[in-house]
Amino acid sequence: MKVLHYYWADPDDPAARGGGVRVYLRALVAAQRALPGWQVHTLAAGLAQDLRSRAPRWRKRRAGHFEIINSACLAPSHADFATQAQLRDTATEDAFARFLHQTGPYDVVHFHSLEGLPAGVLEQARQRPGTRVVLSLHNYHPFCPQVNLWQREARHCVDFDQGRACITCLPVVPNPRLLRRVYGLETLLARLGMGPGNWAYRRVWQPLMQGSWQIVKRLRRRPVTVAPPDRHAGARFRARRQQMVALINAQCDRVLAVSARTGALALGFGLRAVQTCRIGTEHAAYWQSTRARPLPAQPSPERPLRLAYLGYMRRDKGFDFLLDALEALPKDHAARLHLTLAARAGTSAQMARIAALRPQLAGLDWHDGYARGDLEAILAQVDCGIVPPLWEDNLPQVALEMHCRHIPLLTSDRGGAQELGGISDLTFPAGDMRAFAALIARLLRGEVDLRAYWAGALVPRDMAAHVQQLRDIYDDITKDQNESLDSHRDSEIRHIFDSGLSRPEPRQVAGRGGALCALQPGFR
Repeated sequence: MKVLHYYWADPDDPAARGGGVRVYLRALVAAQRALPGWQVHTLAAGLAQDLRSRAPRWRKRRAGHFEIINSACLAPSHADFATQAQLRDTATEDAFARFLHQTGPYDVVHFHSLEGLPAGVLEQARQRPGTRVVLSLHNYHPFCPQVNLWQREARHCVDFDQGRACITCLPVVPNPRLLRRVYGLETLLARLGMGPGNWAYRRVWQPLMQGSWQIVKRLRRRPVTVAPPDRHAGARFRARRQQMVALINAQCDRVLAVSARTGALALGFGLRAVQTCRIGTEHAAYWQSTRARPLPAQPSPERPLRLAYLGYMRRDKGFDFLLDALEALPKDHAARLHLTLAARAGTSAQMARIAALRPQLAGLDWHDGYARGDLEAILAQVDCGIVPPLWEDNLPQVALEMHCRHIPLLTSDRGGAQELGGISDLTFPAGDMRAFAALIARLLRGEVDLRAYWAGALVPRDMAAHVQQLRDIYDDITKDQNESLDSHRDSEIRHIFDSGLSRPEPRQVAGRGGALCALQPGFR
């Protein structure tokens, strides 16, 4: 089997762009390449640009990995917020078609996002005889150009108001032309050996770009405005969602949701069929080697309830909410909690709040980010994990990392993390500090029985089991295609009999699987 995986970031990106999806994809590709007879390629787009304006093209970066340069779409999506090219761009679609023709044919083209490419590439993939087209929903890009359903970087978007809410969604809209220049310079630096992974890039270029963007956001931040009541307002955002949904429904053989919650939302946005397929994880092996840990019977400052937060110090991830909630706890409750933070340093205001929170708790350990090998030490004494997203986080990697180690999770009721445990006792309404405080109080009083939690918990899949699940899905598509071809062939035969033709002209009937059925003269 020959498989192509598309994601906007390189699975081995030295700058670690692409978040948890990139980490998952890297593990998936390695597991699939280990299968006998499998050829697995990866493609990225949306970052590589020439400094001079040139037509989109593809190139090989290393064995098994390719990229499209000068895509009309920038990645991630908010860098090119809701441009027409996110739907259609002839030049980029042609470059993608040339890539498929010159490196294929592929049995499966598996998209893990459409960021960085026009959605029209789905048609290019579908037109290849015998190619199965799969889309995994790791975020909400087809329905939301900001991808997270996160309004004005401050709150969950429950209604896009027929596109009108999108008009003022981003407080600062990036300048795509300027970003192309920045991406072009980064591409040049990479060719000169000074790109991501190089000390100069990490110590000079990256901080310079991040600092400049923060300054631009402060200077250009738009005031909150009310969308005009004009019925035409928001039309392009409404059309974007409708056309994305139509393309996916028409061109994808399977749409996979990484959590049941993601699938339910996608169906609500108009997708015709979605299959839940939770991702595999390299951390699944810890499920067999660990056991559920008992919570402290009577947490005290000497033996506190130990909580852990992993990931990013981002508002949408619930980090600022967590600080708010901990600061608001009764002093005697806070004094019986220990907090472990493993996240890259946030803003100066966030770091100041962490410092001020430390004396209120029984203890606070901070790790400036972490690698996979660090987790054993970081989580060694943790009693509960906290995954409090304010957005519909599809299935956070950090939740899997802790769940696989039998660490129960306190989760908000948004996103897929809440599905890992067996009961809702540890779930609270997103952003509700009073509900969070009540949950902490029950834990401190020993009123939460985790036996039901673990009895109904989902057993995590390792990458081998996940690869087999995907293989079954790929094969099911072929079976469906063959059945569709048989049905189409029978329809053609019935048409011949019904029309009374005894000697039909020769013609070919093509199915999605690429097989051809010749109807010969004299067939009766």
